[in-house]
This record gives sequence, structure tokens and C-alpha cells, in this order.
Amino acid sequence: MGKLIHLVHQSLDGYIEGPNGEFDWPAMGPELSAYSQQLTPEGTVFLYGRKVWELMSGFWPNAEQYSQDPHDLAFAPVWRAAPKVVVSRTLETADHDTRIISENAAEQLATLKGSGTDLVLFGGADLAAHLTEHHLIDEYHVVVHPLLLGGGRPTFRPAEHRTALDLVETRTFDGRSTLLRHRLAAPADKA
Repeated sequence: MGKLIHLVHQSLDGYIEGPNGEFDWPAMGPELSAYSQQLTPEGTVFLYGRKVWELMSGFWPNAEQYSQDPHDLAFAPVWRAAPKVVVSRTLETADHDTRIISENAAEQLATLKGSGTDLVLFGGADLAAHLTEHHLIDEYHVVVHPLLLGGGRPTFRPAEHRTALDLVETRTFDGRSTLLRHRLAAPADKA
């Protein structure tokens, strides 16, 4: 059975983008960069919702033209080589070794996990909420950055049911951002 990890960067006040949709604030120092590469070994499927996909596919294919940041230079070839899945009802085509799932996303992703494939969902509050509702996310890796955005898009959407989690790791990267890693809690024994 594969594993589905939700990796998300958020502000201290709980937003994944600012009031005007800005996502120019995550600081990817060497330690955080190394951690993100550790989560994405060869064969890992990169999973996106349409909005995050459009952001990523507009940057990573030619990242070296836009940035000389060491993280960007190291991650760009990883991104280009990775198989990718985009969940979208509106996207009709996608390149860069990308498959589009437009119907029955939870069922199709469960099948992919069942085949032994590991997936990393990058950001995406709506898709994360859908996958949480279907109990498909195995781990939540929330990287909290030291800033207050004061509004914007919240990391987690309201849900009908609570989801019990176990904290399995905390870590500080580059002396500035903090990882909170949680797993789905084991079901309580029924006596």
C-alpha cells in the first residue's frame, strides 16, 4: 500500500496564501529544501489541485530561467522527472508527464495508493479537504512560517467530521520555520 502525504506551507495565522492570493513568502532554506527532496524520492507521484498545478507548471519546467536560488536549482529537475496527477474538473490538458483526474478522484487515488504508489499532495486546501473526508491522507506535514498574513486562504477547510491525528514529529528548519508532522490516529480499541 502506498502512502499519501499532504505537504503544505502556512503562515503562523493559518493561511496558505495571502489576501490577494500571494504565495511569495515561504523561505526555503537549505534544511527545508533537503527535507522536501527527502519526501519526493524517484517514483513518487506529485499530486495537485488545478490552482496549485497552474502555479507549479508555470515555474518548475523553466525554473533556472527565473531563479538561481539553490532550492529551485535542485528541485527543478526532480519536478520535471516526477510523474504528476492533477485533480480538476475544468483542466482539459496538461503536459510534463501529467495525468488529469476529473471524475471519482478519491476512488482513483485510492486505487493508485493501493498499487503501492506513494503520493505527495502539495498545498491545495480544497483537494486536501476532499481527500481528508475520504480518509486518504496518511500524513500531514505542515510547515509553519514565521509571518502573519492577516487573511487569505486558510490551510484547512471546514469539515463535517473531526479527524483524530497523532503528532509524530516536530522539527525546526533553518532556524525559522517549524514542521508539524501528524499521522491519522489509530482507531480506538473497542472493548
